[in-house]
Amino acid sequence: MAVLQREYGRRRLLQDIRRAGRIPRIALADQTGISRATVTTITAELLQHGLIEEIAPSSDDPDARRGRPRVDLKIRGAAHLVAGGKISNRTLSLVLMDFEGAQLAELEVQLASPRFAPEAMAEVLAGAIDALAAEAGVTRGDISGVGFGIAGIVDATSGMVYWSPSLAERNVEFGTILSARLGLPAFIDNDANLVAVAEKTFGLGQDHSDFIVVTIESGVGMGLVINGELYRGTRGCGAEFGHTKVHLDGALCRCGQRGCLEAYVADYALLREAATMPGADASASAAARIEALLAAARDGDQMARRIVERAGRIFALGLANLVNIFDPGLIILAGEQMQFDHLYAEAVIAEMRQSIVQVDKPPPEVVIHKWGNLMWARGAAAYALDKVSDLALGGLGENAA
Repeated sequence: MAVLQREYGRRRLLQDIRRAGRIPRIALADQTGISRATVTTITAELLQHGLIEEIAPSSDDPDARRGRPRVDLKIRGAAHLVAGGKISNRTLSLVLMDFEGAQLAELEVQLASPRFAPEAMAEVLAGAIDALAAEAGVTRGDISGVGFGIAGIVDATSGMVYWSPSLAERNVEFGTILSARLGLPAFIDNDANLVAVAEKTFGLGQDHSDFIVVTIESGVGMGLVINGELYRGTRGCGAEFGHTKVHLDGALCRCGQRGCLEAYVADYALLREAATMPGADASASAAARIEALLAAARDGDQMARRIVERAGRIFALGLANLVNIFDPGLIILAGEQMQFDHLYAEAVIAEMRQSIVQVDKPPPEVVIHKWGNLMWARGAAAYALDKVSDLALGGLGENAA
């Protein structure tokens, strides 16, 4: 019990120092409920191991001119470096952060293929991490851990990727493969989960304990935060919004099953439908073909309109189901495809609101956050930062009071 209390105290104090930016010991004791004596003991240990540092008051601080000046604590940025990355369809986006969360470098790399064998993907990621480190004037050996977000079904605890459109094999222990290739801890999670981490850490979810992030890219993902914690499910398969079923024996989804919501609203679903339209240009890029479909719908083409409106109705139905199940305070729609407005048009949001349980309170707020891929990578880096913090705290031993 004493060991668990000690671990809790370390983690809680480090988290609160990180959240506050800089804070005195007495305020830490007041807001955590941990005794002042224990706060003093644990923070001394964190100082000794270089995880935090003391900040002397500025010369204009009134406390600095009378008696014993107040000394604040803050995270020591130089304690550790972490990297985070997002694996997209054709792009790899990375950021490097210090232990305080300050961004030191960023990098985007074009991928030669949308899908790789696991070992080949690990090789690509290792080369990208080396290039990212070089941007900051450091080496891979200076990095304490990396986090990567990948589309698909992922068990974050074990690093197992059960399925991903980015990997050519199923049931891959990709975290283990990547850690071995990099020679440092690697943490893997579903990319939509890491968007939720980023929203909670840096973005629109900072002031919300319960919110949902729905990502719209080449597929449809979801990150779910309940009581301030990311929900993954017992098998790492929780919050798979894109693979909820909307049609019995329906359209084939890229996951291999039929009738998934994603199979009706994702870009590949629209492209499949657009290919049946008269005059469709199969040689154009995917983005150009989707834009052509949406333009035709706006111009009144009946076939194009039916395709787009069906996608909107199914998406509205899916959102309504999320609201009816979870009753979140906020829904954030995010992703690289947010430039295509057909899924967040006012008509779609209005249809969602009509389909939810009606009570005498306003429906959840729905906001659009057009994040770039580097912001997704920041979520992966924040995830790695949390994991590296745990490793650092776990290495302190049992000598704290």
